[in-house]
Amino acid sequence: MAARPYWRGQIRLALVSIPVEIYSATKSGAAVALHQIYEPTGQRIKYEKTVPGIGPVDVEKIIKGFEYEKGEYVLLDEKEIEGVKLESKKTLELTQFVDSHEIDAIYFDKPYYVVPADDLAEEAFVVLREALKRTHKIGLGQLAMRGREYVVSIKGCGRGMIMETLRYADEVHKAASYFREIGDTKPDDDLLDLAQTLIDKKTGKFDAADFHDRYVDALKDLIERKKKGKTITIDDDKGADPRGGNVVDLMAALKKSLGAGGNSAAAKAPAKKTPPAKKAAAKAAAKAPAHKRA
Repeated sequence: MAARPYWRGQIRLALVSIPVEIYSATKSGAAVALHQIYEPTGQRIKYEKTVPGIGPVDVEKIIKGFEYEKGEYVLLDEKEIEGVKLESKKTLELTQFVDSHEIDAIYFDKPYYVVPADDLAEEAFVVLREALKRTHKIGLGQLAMRGREYVVSIKGCGRGMIMETLRYADEVHKAASYFREIGDTKPDDDLLDLAQTLIDKKTGKFDAADFHDRYVDALKDLIERKKKGKTITIDDDKGADPRGGNVVDLMAALKKSLGAGGNSAAAKAPAKKTPPAKKAAAKAAAKAPAHKRA
């Protein structure tokens, strides 16, 4: 069965309108759904929508409301909510273009695939896609979906384009409040060289298929073993420090990380340079007569 578009509308750039369809680019993955069970009977816990003093109610009689004072609500039905007019409900107007590196990664939220809605839209779609690629820019605009308006970005991706929703400024915590206690101390050059060498050693091309959810795999294995009636032994690691061991000698730890034995040149820390003043003093001492050095 063909995927259904998440949104249909048009991308507008000045006087050019391009009919497009948007599809979710991600899926939930291999998560294991666990339910709440009443242990004495083995039955699943269920929840009912209730009203105090009335009890369970018919879901068809439930509407939405905004609490403007404690216990006081403005009631809104679905038709009234849908009637809120936003031009961005059917049109994504690209109002600004920026270099992609200008937007911090923390603002990007969820990706969507963008494709032309029909053959007639393809020519303009391809022109916009290639223009974005050639200029290394992303387009920004606002789009209404599923009851709210998003800031979104558009960029080329293969034969199509990617749209990503962005978080608003008030949805992101300021980093300074978390990082202010970190000192301004500069790292030792030798330690920094070793750390950089370790990073270079482990650098490679990204392939999402190289990673999988090990927790889900272990949980599935646990479920299968319990289905077969096998005895489960739980390791008690309460005494383990979740922060790991205390690194007393960072230099030694970095060298060990680069390879046992430290045979490679990368594993050896650069030699400390002797300050010029000390070198001069050493040479003078060597040239002095024996009775003066004694």
